[in-house]
Amino acid sequence: MASLILKRSSPYAIRSVIDSLRIPTSSRAYASVAVGSDIVSAAQDVSLQKARTWDEGVSSNFATTPVKDIFKGKKVVIFGLPGAYTGVCSNQHVPSYKNNIDKFKAKGIDSVICVAVNDPYVMNGWAEKLQAKDVIEFYGDFDGSFHKSLDLGKDLSAALLGPRSERWSAYVEDGRIKALNVEEAPSKMKVSGGDVILGQI
Repeated sequence: MASLILKRSSPYAIRSVIDSLRIPTSSRAYASVAVGSDIVSAAQDVSLQKARTWDEGVSSNFATTPVKDIFKGKKVVIFGLPGAYTGVCSNQHVPSYKNNIDKFKAKGIDSVICVAVNDPYVMNGWAEKLQAKDVIEFYGDFDGSFHKSLDLGKDLSAALLGPRSERWSAYVEDGRIKALNVEEAPSKMKVSGGDVILGQI
């Protein structure tokens, strides 16, 4: 059906969808956080939801993890992406961290975290499919509040994804951002991959 719609759509309509996934450089160049910012202060009173099965969610009384508990006193590499099960996220972004996990550990990184505007149950299924749950911590940002607080939200309605996030990465030490990379377009992965952030630690 999708291919049929694209065949019947005009080149202008298709171009409009593609352009909506790009970020015009004149409209927004930076997130509200930057190198030197305290990510915990920027996301005060925000919690994330660790990937889990539905039954685990019920048994935990749908517990969440405050952002301060994720970052304070730790060396953390975190990367955000538009959504579970999407192409670049599955085929490039997560593998770039999974395949470098030993190098991150050798640099003293306590946690490598993947976060997306998805519920924790979808994130859990996706992490298991990618066989990455044992080496990367997956968190859901189910209502987008974490990304909104960092000004890293992105409307991807044109791709039928709704409110999501930019594609980004950061190295955070005791809550303080030491390196931050935000892609010009969430459909690309040029600066937010594991190899890049490794060189910034």
